[in-house]
Amino acid sequence: MEGTTTKPPQQISEMFHKFANVVKTKTFELFADDNEDNSNTDNNNTDDVFTLLNSTEEFIPDQKVVVIKPDFCKFPQLTNNFTKSLISSLFAAISSFEASYLQLQTAHVPFDENALESADKVLVSILQKLTEMKSLYKDFRKNPCCNIDFLGGSELEFQVQEHQSKLRVLETMVNQLLTYMESKDEEVSILKKKLEKIQDFNSNLSKKLKNSSEVLCTIRVFESMLRDSIKSVNKFCKLLMELMKRAGWDLEKAANSVYSDVNYVEKGHYKYAFLSYICLGMFKGFDQEDFGVSEEEMLSNGSLSFENDYNLKLLLEHVSCNPMETLSKNPSCAFSRFCEKKYEQIIHPTIESSIFRDLDGKEVICSWKSLSVFYELFVRMASSIWLLHKLAYSFNPVVEIFQVESGVDFSMVYMEDVTRKSQLPLSKTRPKVGFTVVPGFKIGRTIVQTQVYLTGLKGMEG
Repeated sequence: MEGTTTKPPQQISEMFHKFANVVKTKTFELFADDNEDNSNTDNNNTDDVFTLLNSTEEFIPDQKVVVIKPDFCKFPQLTNNFTKSLISSLFAAISSFEASYLQLQTAHVPFDENALESADKVLVSILQKLTEMKSLYKDFRKNPCCNIDFLGGSELEFQVQEHQSKLRVLETMVNQLLTYMESKDEEVSILKKKLEKIQDFNSNLSKKLKNSSEVLCTIRVFESMLRDSIKSVNKFCKLLMELMKRAGWDLEKAANSVYSDVNYVEKGHYKYAFLSYICLGMFKGFDQEDFGVSEEEMLSNGSLSFENDYNLKLLLEHVSCNPMETLSKNPSCAFSRFCEKKYEQIIHPTIESSIFRDLDGKEVICSWKSLSVFYELFVRMASSIWLLHKLAYSFNPVVEIFQVESGVDFSMVYMEDVTRKSQLPLSKTRPKVGFTVVPGFKIGRTIVQTQVYLTGLKGMEG
């Protein structure tokens, strides 16, 4: 009829209305006008949908194209398969990346350019694959019906790849350990060769020591070194007496304080009292293997031959060095401790305070080592006696030391007059020993006489 408008059938309108109610919460806008504000709310979108569905016009201006949001719950099997495959592929890629990165690190030490480039390429390809997996996941979220064969395998295949990558990691670590073991084996081989050289050197040195022992360990050598030691004691004694005399000491009274009630044959014989004081003080402890000094480095396994060789070795070492340099380089060595101890035993604090003054006599010198001449003579005296001690303990059996007491009868077998100027009386009465000046020594069955000062004799010029 003219003048009337046609209306859509009622049942079609109701059907669209129900359909809109079903999907109104699951729609999203795919295309929108360029000038449209992105902050439009869901209510506006819903109104547009209803407008579209209820419109009776055949064409709607500014029409929006909408796409229905997929419901993953409608495709449970598809989603589960994709998720499992994707996760397995992701784990396989990460494990492969770990193995390749470890190979990259290993290629640096030792540097292997080919292995380095190969590992670098593998790492780059894995990173690219991870990027593609990320894009694939985004596409799947938009369209679950997309082709998931792009992953290139099933869940089990990816698990196999993951375990293979772990095996690569273990293989790389094993190779590193094997390389480390080979390097240690080489070090052991080098050390063994050094040990063999040292053993050969020690063997040759032992032979030399035995030859040296045969040459050095003789009575003649011992007597010669003893004479040198006594000469060094005499030099130091003269210097000490000179310093005491300059300091105003009465040397005769000082000698009487050392040995009282001694009738000296000649006026100047009191010097033998000082010589005896110094000599016996220096030789004190000679019968001990460490010379009265605790030497930490002196070890012994109880074997006499070992002790003899060891002392002979110390003797040769000390002979080859300057004693002054030894003290300066190693002030804590056994010889240095020996010097310190003997100085404390011989130089009384009263003597030290009086002779170690400056020219004005006001200030005491801080150390006995400050007097170069005094210090050097003392060290050389100590060095000669130290060497004599090491030689004595190189003998087998060890050289024994002895001295005689004051007042005993003189014996020509064990004693010698230190003055060598006294005439023994023709009477049957033997002269008496005033004091021992230089101790005597027993080398096996041989006696090196002790030098003593005899009292009650008249001297005569030789």
